Amino acid sequence: MTCHVLVGGFFGDEGKGKIVSYLAIKDKPSVCVRAGVGTNAGHTVEYKGKTYKLRQIPSGFIQEKSKILIGPGVLINPDILKKEVEETGVGDRLKIDRQCAIIEEKHIEEDRGSSFLKGKIGSTGTGCGPCNAERAMRRVKLAKDIPDLAHYITDVPLEVNTAINEGEHVLIEGTQGTFLSLYHGTYPFVTSKDTSASQACADVGVGPTKVDEVFVVFKSFTTRVGAGVLPGELSEEEAKKRGWFETATVTGRKRRAAPFNFELAKRAVMLNGATKAAITKLDVIYPECSGARSIDKLPEEGLTFIRKVEEVIKIPVCLIGTGPGALDMIDLRDEV
Repeated sequence: MTCHVLVGGFFGDEGKGKIVSYLAIKDKPSVCVRAGVGTNAGHTVEYKGKTYKLRQIPSGFIQEKSKILIGPGVLINPDILKKEVEETGVGDRLKIDRQCAIIEEKHIEEDRGSSFLKGKIGSTGTGCGPCNAERAMRRVKLAKDIPDLAHYITDVPLEVNTAINEGEHVLIEGTQGTFLSLYHGTYPFVTSKDTSASQACADVGVGPTKVDEVFVVFKSFTTRVGAGVLPGELSEEEAKKRGWFETATVTGRKRRAAPFNFELAKRAVMLNGATKAAITKLDVIYPECSGARSIDKLPEEGLTFIRKVEEVIKIPVCLIGTGPGALDMIDLRDEV
């Protein structure tokens, strides 16, 4: 059996969609299953000239032989799900768990109308917090209650565990980042649940003894959307000067930027029990490595940066993103 879990190591925006899509192409998992919060997280996949911005569908959908599943811990907005099914064409492969909670218009209105959530915390306004709150009160609607979703309904924990037990490869995709965790993040400027690898497993119904590898994804610099501390934060002018200025996938808001945070990276490895690390957007820091697919194509400064990360976090950096495309990657897993 092989079961790999992938999570973000900072405040989201680390490039998890890129890493998942690469692993889906190279490792050919039988099952790609999305964990995480819900539609407040957007993962970007670039493949064969197309760009997909996904808030519900697992990024591994580009592996055409994979089952595409959404675990019971994930919130579903039926309208967004339908839109992404049409965009990706995965309707015949997609299944969602019957116990996924449903985001309704009232949740979105509450989220966007809250001076605390929208004003102080910097919520995405997608209704996830209010929906999770109603779920905790045991009043929320579930996927099994929605007729339009009936043809997608399955028992995701059963399907995932059956695949693992039969020796198939399963890839679990987390969302957000470690320091947006309700428990381990910069409270109250966090999301509405835990975001660690342990939670990703719980979201899809997989016990810890079934997991072989935990990948933690870091970007070559740190970014954050919304309020909350960002150590070493740069001015917008400086971020633009360095080429680090970005906007968020879901809301289009500006991402605040800072240099790579080694202490947070070390703590993220601890909190997630990570066994391997991935670094994305190295080409943004070192443009000369753009599109590189072998370690000998890295400039000396880039190699020194990777080695310093490994020295601090004490696990190998085995995937290095060198461009936006799914295959713009240096894969060192065979050397670890």
